[in-house]
Amino acid sequence: MGKPVRMADIAEKLDISVVSVSKALAGKPGVSEEMRAKIVALAQQMGYESGKTRLDSDRAGNIGVLVANRFFEDNAFYTNLYRSLVIQSGEEGYTCMIEIVSQEAEQEPRLPALAAGRKVDGLVVMGNLAVPYIMALQACGIPGILLDFNIPGQPLDCVLSDNVDGGYTMTRHLLDRGYTEIGYVGSILSTSSIMERYLGYQRALRGAGIVPEEAWRIEDRDGDGRFIPIRLPERLPRAFVCDCDEVAFRLIEVLRQRGLRVPEDVAVCGYDDYLFATLSNPNLTTYRVDVERMAAVAVKRLGRKLRQEQEEQLSCIVPGKLVVRESSGAAVTA
Repeated sequence: MGKPVRMADIAEKLDISVVSVSKALAGKPGVSEEMRAKIVALAQQMGYESGKTRLDSDRAGNIGVLVANRFFEDNAFYTNLYRSLVIQSGEEGYTCMIEIVSQEAEQEPRLPALAAGRKVDGLVVMGNLAVPYIMALQACGIPGILLDFNIPGQPLDCVLSDNVDGGYTMTRHLLDRGYTEIGYVGSILSTSSIMERYLGYQRALRGAGIVPEEAWRIEDRDGDGRFIPIRLPERLPRAFVCDCDEVAFRLIEVLRQRGLRVPEDVAVCGYDDYLFATLSNPNLTTYRVDVERMAAVAVKRLGRKLRQEQEEQLSCIVPGKLVVRESSGAAVTA
């Protein structure tokens, strides 16, 4: 038996986008009637089965979750986010399964078994994956949504934490406490979330008339997104905003090894409010990401796509909130 015909196969023959094929076959606006007729005729000729890409009304669906191995093995946050996805999927009547994408598969790119074998009706891509890999997934014709990252310039559905606001809020909190020398720990080219948190940090400082010192922006990951040792500059700021709680936890240990106290000598803020926030000594001031709401929005949005109720690609920003604990210290006096 041959492989099932995909929307991407139809799009390639007509030299059009997969989105145009999807709209034509679903009877949605966005393509001319002439092109719609060509698409429908070719789909019938090639033996395309629409049931392969959408849910029948009388059955539940399978949702596949894809995450890069480098994030799942090193980052407890994504374990928690996947747990929330499983719970929310069950409440919506879907079965949820995960596939961890190796670095080799991502670089080739090689489609995951969940997609290549048509084992799922929809996909949630979690964390961050290379653009060519995402484009290969899109071409396979399975409805999908990005969770906790986006790809600038690409019209793809995504659900994000309000990273810019989070970075701004954490930095503004330190400014309000009297800190003016504030560094940032995070490799800004590693993920869109880390970059957006850094942009929020920059916005708060520059809004206060402060130009951040480049020497106080510290890398925490290598080119593959894995954690690396934190290397502090000789002259330190009085406070740090970190891209996640785990990095803040590690930073406090590095500061302690240097003979510095938190928050007495250096204040530290994290991001996520999960696990390491309260394991840390002192407990971390952080920005709480609403993972339950992010998961709920992602599952509901994907469900609408599976039922072909959603017409346009959208970005959904889920707000979080500041959680103040001991690591940011008391107000600084002049």
